[in-house]
Amino acid sequence: MNEILSYEFLGNSIQTYAVGLGIIILSFLVTPIIKAVIKKFAQDREVLQEWTNKFISPLVYLITLYVVLNTFEMSDDVYRVINVMYIVLTTWYITRIVVFVFSAIIRKYLEKTRTEEDRNRIKPLFSFLNLLIWLLGFLFMLNYLGFEVTTALAGLGIGGIAVALAAQALLGDLFSYFVIYFDKPFEIGDFLVFDDKKGVVEKIGIKSTKIRALSGEILVVSNSNLTNSRLHNYKKMERRRVAFIFGVTYQTNSGQLKVIPAVVKEIIESIELTTFDRTHFKGFGNFSLDFECVYFVKSNDYNVYMDIQEKINLRIYEEFEKRGIEFAYPTQTLYINKEN
Repeated sequence: MNEILSYEFLGNSIQTYAVGLGIIILSFLVTPIIKAVIKKFAQDREVLQEWTNKFISPLVYLITLYVVLNTFEMSDDVYRVINVMYIVLTTWYITRIVVFVFSAIIRKYLEKTRTEEDRNRIKPLFSFLNLLIWLLGFLFMLNYLGFEVTTALAGLGIGGIAVALAAQALLGDLFSYFVIYFDKPFEIGDFLVFDDKKGVVEKIGIKSTKIRALSGEILVVSNSNLTNSRLHNYKKMERRRVAFIFGVTYQTNSGQLKVIPAVVKEIIESIELTTFDRTHFKGFGNFSLDFECVYFVKSNDYNVYMDIQEKINLRIYEEFEKRGIEFAYPTQTLYINKEN
């Protein structure tokens, strides 16, 4: 028996292979027990249970791999290859843990302080930060393997400057995304007017925002363009101020002129969601006696405003018709002087 165990194959005895195999089998048996124990003590902690499901098995297997490899005698070349593989696996595992911990912390913070809409908006940012963490993990791995990462980065020189200049617009949009997320000048579903464009916000990305125009097409606008523009956000408007002018003919007598403000006030106050402000005989126009009316609509819905304005116009027309008051329209009077 001792002779069989002492028999060597590829520089290692059968006993060494048996010990390594035993360690591997033991790791497969111990892993479920460790996971069950941790889950028992972490029943009320979802994050710890999630971490257990994702990372306990890789952790046990990495430790097992390290122990098993150290029981074997290997040549320097084989040891270097295996060492590189082990460093790559370890870097991958640690980077996954960092991404998981970072995501869990941010997710818990968002669940307590942010709405579902905010959580959806920050998903693109999560993807960018995860990419950044994986990039840093890759650089640390190269540095640990003996590559001169700092020298390579410093050697980029003019090329690095050119890349930075090319990425200037992208970085500007990224910082504008942070401004939009934290300052909240607008959100998904808001109706915006900027420059000569108007529409409803449908999606806010890291680089651009998609807006559904009134005519139906999608406007893709860079975030920096939006943050640098003067935005009119109508969704955040608590009430809408409305001012309109109408004119009556010069044939209207003084008694009729005096009653017009009271008539308009009564009409507006009888309609729901309105607050009357004023109606005045504004002045003498070229062909009309002009009145200006101001009121407020207690809604930011444009359709509601238009429905109310339509009611007001119809009621004014009806009341003026009853009182014999005529609306003015462009007219000219031509005087002809007849010479004898």
